[in-house]
Amino acid sequence: MTNCLSLSIAFLCLCVILSADNFVRANENDAESITKIGQGMGHIMNIYYCYSCGYRKVFEDYAGIIHQKYPEISVIGANYDPPGLNMYLSRFISLGKMLLIMCILSGVNIFAWLNKPQPSWWSWCLENKLYACMMMFFLANMIEGQLVSSGAFEISLNNIPLWSKLETGRIPQPPELFQIIDNTLQFSKMDMPNNNYVQ
Repeated sequence: MTNCLSLSIAFLCLCVILSADNFVRANENDAESITKIGQGMGHIMNIYYCYSCGYRKVFEDYAGIIHQKYPEISVIGANYDPPGLNMYLSRFISLGKMLLIMCILSGVNIFAWLNKPQPSWWSWCLENKLYACMMMFFLANMIEGQLVSSGAFEISLNNIPLWSKLETGRIPQPPELFQIIDNTLQFSKMDMPNNNYVQ
């Protein structure tokens, strides 16, 4: 029983460390983007996409054609985290899934801790560990995927929104996106002050 508890605590610590590492990496990317803009090293395009919807390949294709047509634009992609409690609920389900799988594999009766009689479905899980763990894993993954599936493909250039799939309902065609990028770059050149005047 203490072995399962120590494994659970170790797993929880690992999850916290990985989450903190992702937060630090995201902050480093933001700092790097701000530094590049401040040094005039080019433009930064951010594309936030729904990873669970399979838009990673679409992002890679768009990043390639944008870099080919506009070499001065750095394209940064990341998963679009859904708003609200969906992301936190998904992480909670993931943690619960792992804890239940560890309890099933170690044969721990969690209902004994709660001073409740062991239900028949838990007895079945302990007798059929492989099937129970696989069923729990795939069912929880399906629920997690539905919670974090946003359908997003959000594009911004220098923090100026260019396209939102959440608003339009579709991903832009490449010529359409090129026209929007050209207009935005031309508009940003007109807005930049001219520092070549004589003082």
